[in-house]
Amino acid sequence: MVPNAFITGHPVKHSRSPLVHHHWLATYGIPGSYEAIDVAPAEFPAFFRGFRERGYVGGNFTIPHKEAAFRLVDEPSEDAQRMEAVNTVWLDDGRIRGDNTDVLGFMANLDQTLGVDWSATTGNALVLGAGGAARAVVAGLLDRLGDDVIVANRTLERAQQLLPLAPGRVRPLEWSKIEAVLPRVDLVVNTTSLGMVGQPPLSIDLTLLPDRAVVSDIVYVPLETPILAAARARGLRTVGGLGMLLHQAVPGFAHWFGVTPQVTPELHALVEADVQERL
Repeated sequence: MVPNAFITGHPVKHSRSPLVHHHWLATYGIPGSYEAIDVAPAEFPAFFRGFRERGYVGGNFTIPHKEAAFRLVDEPSEDAQRMEAVNTVWLDDGRIRGDNTDVLGFMANLDQTLGVDWSATTGNALVLGAGGAARAVVAGLLDRLGDDVIVANRTLERAQQLLPLAPGRVRPLEWSKIEAVLPRVDLVVNTTSLGMVGQPPLSIDLTLLPDRAVVSDIVYVPLETPILAAARARGLRTVGGLGMLLHQAVPGFAHWFGVTPQVTPELHALVEADVQERL
């Protein structure tokens, strides 16, 4: 039987996941399919319970279905439990297993861009924003770094909701105090929508960062956000958001199609061209 997988969200037509998975299917000569299916929230439980009968071996979930998928899987992974959200499911001996691959995706992107030893010289990290993506970023950094992770959000209470990830190591910060901590931060990660196409730019004074600092943005539309451009102009190392999208797709493909794919320059170029075309 030819394996078939899906991504569902509402809306989902903007997703670049089909482009990524079709590239890998062609690259590795695997018969199979991966399609985008728009499912409204009210219809999601029925879709989830019936995807096996429709011939799918698994799939991905994007906004707004990740939390609902977590509640419905038979066996969530440790990362899924930490995130309380699932973005990838597959069948295993009749059970639906679920994972949240955003943690892996973010960290693998840093590793590929900066080199695997980057964390050995990184102290404090500052994460901007406290939504679902921020939760994955903070979890990954806590796993790898020895120092605390500072979380700044316009609503302090929302930043405080990340405290259970590692009590004593997550440090919520009022947005107005960001620039006060920049001189002692080695890594800044933007997880907000600021700087995305159609949104106002993220405005912070990067001259306050030490010369060794790295600036990352999980936004990839545009490919280089204003804060990344400013960091590059200042001579700081930067990490764009597209790699996170590509790396988080790897585990699902491996589960569904039996091959662990590589995130190559060719794949980057393919998706970058698609992003530019749709701008």
